[in-house]
Amino acid sequence: MSSRPKPPSYKTKNWSDCNAALKKRGSLTIWFDPDMVWTPPPSGKRGRQQSYSDAAIQVCLTMKSLFGLALRQATGFVESLLQLIGLDWVVPDFSTLCRRQKALAVNIPYRGSPGPLHLPIDSTGIKAEGEGEWHARKHGGPKRRLGRKIYLGIDEDTLEVRAVEITGSHVGDAPMRPELLDQIPSNQNIGSVTADGAYDTRKCHDAVADRGAHAVIPPRKNAKPWKPGTAGAIARNEALRASKYLGRSLWRHWSGYHRRSRVETKMHCVKLLGQSLMARDFDRQVAELQIRIAVLNGFTALGIPVTEAVR
Repeated sequence: MSSRPKPPSYKTKNWSDCNAALKKRGSLTIWFDPDMVWTPPPSGKRGRQQSYSDAAIQVCLTMKSLFGLALRQATGFVESLLQLIGLDWVVPDFSTLCRRQKALAVNIPYRGSPGPLHLPIDSTGIKAEGEGEWHARKHGGPKRRLGRKIYLGIDEDTLEVRAVEITGSHVGDAPMRPELLDQIPSNQNIGSVTADGAYDTRKCHDAVADRGAHAVIPPRKNAKPWKPGTAGAIARNEALRASKYLGRSLWRHWSGYHRRSRVETKMHCVKLLGQSLMARDFDRQVAELQIRIAVLNGFTALGIPVTEAVR
C-alpha cells in the first residue's frame, strides 16, 4: 500500500469574477492621471536638471515591455496615446529612455494581504543575449548564450510578487534567500517561507528564523543533523526528524510544501512577457525584469481565482 496521499481536486468559487478579470487584462484602456508628475521639479543640485520623472520613464518602458516594442516604437506609441487623450506632455526620445533605464528605480506596486505573509520562493533562468540554437544549428559552432537568473518571492494569498532579485547564471540559489527577505519591510510579519532543497543551508535557515518565520524547506536526502547553536538550526533539525518519521511524501503534504507550485506558475507568467531579454547590459536587464513584475502585479490586482478543495 502506497503512503503517498491522494491529491485533492479543486473547484473555482468565483469563476464569473475571474473570467471578467481575465478579459480586463486584454483591455486597451490606458489611464493617464493628469496630476501625474511627468516633469520633475528642480532638485536644487548643480548640473542639468532631469526633463522627465522616473514615473514618465517607467510608463514608456512599460509600454515597451507589454507590447514587445523597440525603444523608438515605444516612443511613438506613447506619443499617440497622449495625443488621443489631449495631453501636451513631451515624450522622451529613445536615447533618453535607454540612458535612464540603466539607473531607473522601478516602482513595483502591491496591495498586500491581512495577516502574516506566507512567502514561497523559487528561481528560474532566462535568455539574455547570444546567437541561440537556430544559428548554431544552421551554421554550426557554439551557441554563445548568456543567461540571467530570476529569484521571486510571492504573497501566497494575493499571488503578487513581493521580492525579486536578478543575478548572473553563475550565482547559486541559497545566497539569494537573505537578499529576498531583506526586501520585505521589517514591520511586515512573515509567517512562513517555502523553498526547495537548494535552500537547505545554515544561512537560509538562520535568515528565516531571524524574521520569526517558519521555514518549509525539504532537507536533502543525505542530510545530517546540525549542531543546535541557532534557532534556524533547531528548526531545521525538527524538520529533518519529521521527514524521516513521516517519509518525504507525507512530510511535504503535512508541511504544505506543495504551495510552492504557485511561485512556479508566476515564473511561467514572467516568461509569457518574453522568453528572452531585449536589453544588452546587466543594469538595464534588471530594470526590464522589474517592469515585467510591475505589469504582472497589475494584472493580478484585477482579480485571481478563489478555489476550494473538493473530494
